[in-house]
Amino acid sequence: MEKGEKWMKDTSTSCMVVAALIATVAFAAAIAVPGGNISDGSSKKNGLPVFLNKDLFMFFAIADALALVSSITSVLMFLAVFTSRYSEEDFLKALPQKLIIGLATLFLSMASILVSFGAAFILILGQRFHWASIAISLLSCVPVLLFGFLQFPLFVEMVSSTYWPTILGKQDYSIFETYFPKQNWKALLESRQGALQKGEL
Repeated sequence: MEKGEKWMKDTSTSCMVVAALIATVAFAAAIAVPGGNISDGSSKKNGLPVFLNKDLFMFFAIADALALVSSITSVLMFLAVFTSRYSEEDFLKALPQKLIIGLATLFLSMASILVSFGAAFILILGQRFHWASIAISLLSCVPVLLFGFLQFPLFVEMVSSTYWPTILGKQDYSIFETYFPKQNWKALLESRQGALQKGEL
């Protein structure tokens, strides 16, 4: 349990930093839109984006908003993992669920921020460099695929160990037998869950 707590805290801290950086970039991109704002004839600007009527700008705005929301959700999930009490019951479902949601939203935020970057880049340079859309689309896929390739095995393992026993209608307690062979973990955990429901613990 101590090793699991240390690993989860280290993982949550690293992923939370990445999610916070993505949220910062997404918020900044929403304020400083590509192309700038329309001027009303004087030195002042009326606040409307130059590319407001273009479909690609709406694509950029939606992707940027999705990146901001998903990254903040990821930060909250990893913060919940970091501040958890780390009891025996939490390691079975509560902590893995939070980590699964955090990794999924982090992946979504990374994909969305790269999509918004590609849309903004095409808006600015697409009319002069027509090959920019193809190059940016291919290059934007590399970090997302790399992150998915590195984190997908962990994600699948956590999903299968957390939800697969519930789907089958039984929970596998054999992981505890390796460390504590004399304990009846099924009876112990079920009794603690019943006590928690009754408010005795």
